[in-house]
Amino acid sequence: MEHKNMSLNPLLLSVKNLTLLLVIIAVASSIGIGYELNRIHQINTFNLAVSTGKNPQTDKQSFEAKYATAYWLAKNERFKESTLLFSQLTQKGTPKQRAAVQHNVGNMFFLKALQVGGGNDAKIRDEVEYLLMQAHSSYKQALKQDNSNWGTRRNMDRVITLLPENPTPGVGESDSPGLIMGNIPNGLP
Repeated sequence: MEHKNMSLNPLLLSVKNLTLLLVIIAVASSIGIGYELNRIHQINTFNLAVSTGKNPQTDKQSFEAKYATAYWLAKNERFKESTLLFSQLTQKGTPKQRAAVQHNVGNMFFLKALQVGGGNDAKIRDEVEYLLMQAHSSYKQALKQDNSNWGTRRNMDRVITLLPENPTPGVGESDSPGLIMGNIPNGLP
């Protein structure tokens, strides 16, 4: 029987080939690091832009960019524009993201209802009731998407306590179980 020499090929482990392999790895790593540093810069610029209410220069069509713009508009009480942007996002993103959108829409209606205030004027009372019903509906949708947000649950409970026991006919939605039994929410976890 003839034994074949099973030693490694000296050409594969030559210093020249090993150096070339390490140079290729170093170049590829440098390109990757450069890309990641550029992306970090873009993210920081994006965050700075949305925190100051400016339109970001990168990722303009991303869910996050639209959400941040809508959130900034709501925070600055530009509710109509914010609601329009948020409504575009209700069909996009993960269930948790859609729940965050609905939560913020509910917050806008809730804040607007609190700003309109009370009073004995029937027109103002109807407007406040309508806004509270819209907030209730948005919070309910948010909880359907993501039932884990305690802030949404707390806000919905607050809205329910502010709603009248006998709602005005035609105001709000017909599937509001919280109004059926005197502000006792049904079906909530």
